[in-house]
Amino acid sequence: MGPPGLGFAPRLGAPGLAAAGSLRFLKSGLALLRWDKPSGRLILLIPAGWSLWLLPTSPPDPLLVALIGLGGLAVSGAGCVANDLWDRRIDPLVERTRLRPLASGAIGVAAAAALLLLCLVLALGVVLALPAASRGLCLVLAIAALPPVLLYPSAKRWFALPQLVLALCWGFAVLIPWAAAQANLAGGWPLALAWLATLLWCFGFDTAYAMADQPDDRALGIRSSALTLGTAAPAAIGLCYALAALALALAASMTGVSPWFWPAWALAAAGMVGGAWQLRSPQLPRSAYGRHFSQQVWLGALLLLALVLGRWP
Repeated sequence: MGPPGLGFAPRLGAPGLAAAGSLRFLKSGLALLRWDKPSGRLILLIPAGWSLWLLPTSPPDPLLVALIGLGGLAVSGAGCVANDLWDRRIDPLVERTRLRPLASGAIGVAAAAALLLLCLVLALGVVLALPAASRGLCLVLAIAALPPVLLYPSAKRWFALPQLVLALCWGFAVLIPWAAAQANLAGGWPLALAWLATLLWCFGFDTAYAMADQPDDRALGIRSSALTLGTAAPAAIGLCYALAALALALAASMTGVSPWFWPAWALAAAGMVGGAWQLRSPQLPRSAYGRHFSQQVWLGALLLLALVLGRWP
């Protein structure tokens, strides 16, 4: 080591270099899965919570909640890796994504593919751990969810509203928990309305998220609902949020919620529509759309809290 104050760093031996390399790989892997950004993972688990707390048998079984949470993390991780594999040549050209692990070269294609396979195996393990009565139906739904999950990243190349494809993926977050708990999809209007609320909410917040990338997407010829809707995007997002909140309120009413549901629901619904109204400003910085997305996590969680309060025995 050099004299104090000269900024000499101690030399690392082979074990130290290996440990540092492993730590960098771990950080890159977590970033590739987006597990270093909890908001993106929670926003998938929230509709699953809506489904579980609309069940005729709510409150749901804690073990089932844990399994659904683990499965949601695995599936969302698989979706993120698939997205970055599709976009590994585009992401370096987009300001928001240029530092992602595959785009920056921090992790290779082979390692990413292995991580994708690991996530899918973990998701399969969760399905196999479900009660025998519901396992078959959940496996069918999980298989049905795979094509849109894995193909969504390509939708921006050929479909004017790729966020709609993501919304269809999100819908399985409602169907699979219900099937796991009930061993059927005979949920009637409450299940159908929760599924519709999820599709509308997801289309809204992902359209808002895509608004940040409009200059880059336009230059690269990439499609998004934000570009397709243009100046009408904030109004469309607000309409989606309002209809999603209304659909969830109708579903909750049909399951017999207590009055405790309504104050939290009203606060969340007002926050969603108000957030969409703020997107009308043409001078918003790109960071504003990321903040809007994070706010949707909290507002969606507030809707879940409303259901928990309203369905608590």
